Amino acid sequence: MQTFYSKFDETQLPAYKKGEFFTHLPAAAQADLDSMLFFSSYPANTVLFSETQPSVGIIVILEGEVKLSMDSCDGHRLSLRINRAGEVLGLPSTLSGTPHEATAETVYPVKIAHVGREAFLQFLVRHPDAYQAVAREMTRRYTSACDQLRTVGLASGAPAKLARLLLEWSDTGDRSETGSRCRLAFTHEQIGEFIGASRETVTRALNTFKDRRLVNIDGSMLTIPSRHALESYAQN
Repeated sequence: MQTFYSKFDETQLPAYKKGEFFTHLPAAAQADLDSMLFFSSYPANTVLFSETQPSVGIIVILEGEVKLSMDSCDGHRLSLRINRAGEVLGLPSTLSGTPHEATAETVYPVKIAHVGREAFLQFLVRHPDAYQAVAREMTRRYTSACDQLRTVGLASGAPAKLARLLLEWSDTGDRSETGSRCRLAFTHEQIGEFIGASRETVTRALNTFKDRRLVNIDGSMLTIPSRHALESYAQN
């Protein structure tokens, strides 16, 4: 990973403060953490840290998206989730001192801020009231992991899993009263890594969705005309 060297200028990238972790920090703790942030930019498809790599501290996403994934010993990959502006990466390994449990890779060009592990631990010593925000973030990650396990392990089939995944991704896009629209950055093979399905299975499911007018894909843009219709399909 590149060296972080530039001091963070809050006036340039304020969007991170909308993240749940920062909105629950007490004002004094947030001001102190702001003063510690150093930022850098990376192109798409850059690995920020790797599974089993020692912790380098926390990373805050300022702009762009970062994918977390895990690899099995036989080379199979499970993509866990997409992290967006305001989310904090590397928190469990920073707190525990254990290696990262997943690999973080940029989806689009990103701007991120970094706080080294020792500096962040000292921050928590200075601001013990910040532990509440840390606990909230850890709980949110646990809940997210349970939701994915439920989708991958308990959904009745790949089409239902895919429908749930597309609905989740579209939550962050443009939404109307009935439908939604978002950018779809992944190949069919990469989409399959999120739901434990092959590229061919994803292709067949997407073709079925398009035939039934549940989704429309134009280049990299995904449109869900009726969220209610796709939600009903996801329950099958």
